[in-house]
Amino acid sequence: MQKTGQERKTGGKMAMIRKLSAYIGAYKRNAVASPLFTIGCVILEILIPYMTASIIDHGISAGDMGHVVKVGAVMAAMALLAMVCGVKANQHSAKASTGFAANLRSAMFKNIQDFSFSNIDKFSTAGLVTRLTTDVSHIQMAFQMILMVCTRAPVTLIVALVMALSINAKLSMVFLLVMVILFAALFVLVPMSMRYFRQMFKKYDVLNGVIKENVGAIRVVKSFVREEHEHGKFTKAAQDVFHNSVSAEKIISLNGPIMTTCVYTCILLISWFGAQMIVSRTGLTTGELTSLLSYVMNILMSLMMLSMIFVMLSNSIAAAQRVEEVLMEKSDITSPENAVRQVKDGSVSFENVSFSYQKTGEGKAVLSDVDLQIRSGETIGVIGGTGSSKSSLVNLISRLYDVSSGSVKVGGVDVRDYDIETLRREVAIVLQKNVLFSGTILDNLRWGDENATEEQCREACRLACADEFIQGFPDGYNTKIERGGTNVSGGQKQRLCIARALLRKPKVLILDDSTSAVDTATDAKIRAALKTYLPETTKIIIAQRIASIEDADRVLVMDEGRVDGFDTPDNLLKTNAIYREVYESQNQGGSGDFDEDAKKDTVHAKGGARV
Repeated sequence: MQKTGQERKTGGKMAMIRKLSAYIGAYKRNAVASPLFTIGCVILEILIPYMTASIIDHGISAGDMGHVVKVGAVMAAMALLAMVCGVKANQHSAKASTGFAANLRSAMFKNIQDFSFSNIDKFSTAGLVTRLTTDVSHIQMAFQMILMVCTRAPVTLIVALVMALSINAKLSMVFLLVMVILFAALFVLVPMSMRYFRQMFKKYDVLNGVIKENVGAIRVVKSFVREEHEHGKFTKAAQDVFHNSVSAEKIISLNGPIMTTCVYTCILLISWFGAQMIVSRTGLTTGELTSLLSYVMNILMSLMMLSMIFVMLSNSIAAAQRVEEVLMEKSDITSPENAVRQVKDGSVSFENVSFSYQKTGEGKAVLSDVDLQIRSGETIGVIGGTGSSKSSLVNLISRLYDVSSGSVKVGGVDVRDYDIETLRREVAIVLQKNVLFSGTILDNLRWGDENATEEQCREACRLACADEFIQGFPDGYNTKIERGGTNVSGGQKQRLCIARALLRKPKVLILDDSTSAVDTATDAKIRAALKTYLPETTKIIIAQRIASIEDADRVLVMDEGRVDGFDTPDNLLKTNAIYREVYESQNQGGSGDFDEDAKKDTVHAKGGARV
């Protein structure tokens, strides 16, 4: 028999809860202890009204002060013990919930570190930040509520109902009628609110994205006097969150009046019928009516707490689903069994390689039929217009992405057969977007080799032409780098990133337009140093300036994801129209960049004009 859509949803939520509950880990004892202490607290609190009835009926009414003192002393001890149980329950629930949240965040962060670039592409940076912070906080609060309120409310409801039935079963039927009404209201309100809560988290992603983009580029915003524009973007994103929250709260706000109406209706009905029973002496005493009214409040407050739990859980389920997405996302690039753990040399070959950013390969191919043979120790220059897939090509060498078809080999071995860490230690890449991390210059340099001595770091910086400006800082190599490297220039940042890569002494070094912010003289010094310092390392240099690659052993010309030419600079100048056009434009006072305008004016050697 096939499951209905609702059953599948319920089953999916239960599976999600089971998966997330596995991250409670070492805090299971706290998660168990908290409900136990809560149950003890509830039982003691529920017995107090019952004993109050005894004081009224058998102490005060009978004039027996001894009975009042004795029962009062027991009630005081019970109240004290209930307080101790309550405190212990709070302590254990707080530890369990915060520990659970810490485990979730740690597991998510660790899983994100294992993501391939294609996995990362599925999530926005702002979305991941929201899931690691806001979403986990919602789950933490919900878990603490489950441990405390989800235990207290049902236990209070059951125990109070049992006590009320034991006092007067007929009069207690009022409770059951009210409970039916309240549960019916929850059944209608909760699903309606969940839809808005799911939308709200998406709006948070957008809001965080706007904040991250603005703060990260605040200098650009100010330089272009775009504060008002950015403020408008932020206001719109914040208003979207606001309107979505209001829509959800409008539905939730109906819960309070319904609950309050039911509470007072129940009190009035029990007071009316109870008073009649006392006057007519038909099985109810004044003390018992007092206890019943206490149990009315206990039962109905429990129902109100349950309604709050349902609302919070509806909010938290949306957050939990987003957290689960990150936890369940598995990297599509992993090391194989019996992985190769040694790279023989720096030779690189592309064999009939095609690549698309969509995992299914159904998207437009950004690389098509690429065949290349690069010898170990060669210096290879790469040029091409914007969108010619230069970066996509080199990203395949260190297996940041996997090919859609064909194979890429390093040291004669398919990159998919290597242990990933081994491959990436031997294929160092300085990406277009150079990133430095908060810490000292030495801390950043040691990303290349965590065991590097200060002298080795200095040598790498001398080769990357970074030592001179570092010595100009008051604290030298101990100068603090702000997050993102905002306190150094673009050229300084590039040189530090090159030095960081040099410390690794890799078999393949890829510079992805990594000297664009330095002057041509410094660029030439860096290239000369690389040739001397790493003679056996294969160097692949993506550049916009012909001067950066004209002394390369060979130059690769890319055009719309295909190889348009691959030869020595001298031969390309004679045979390749794209290379010749760029060379001539840059040596006749051009901008120095290979852009789409230059590309459009190129006449292919194959024939046909670019218009």
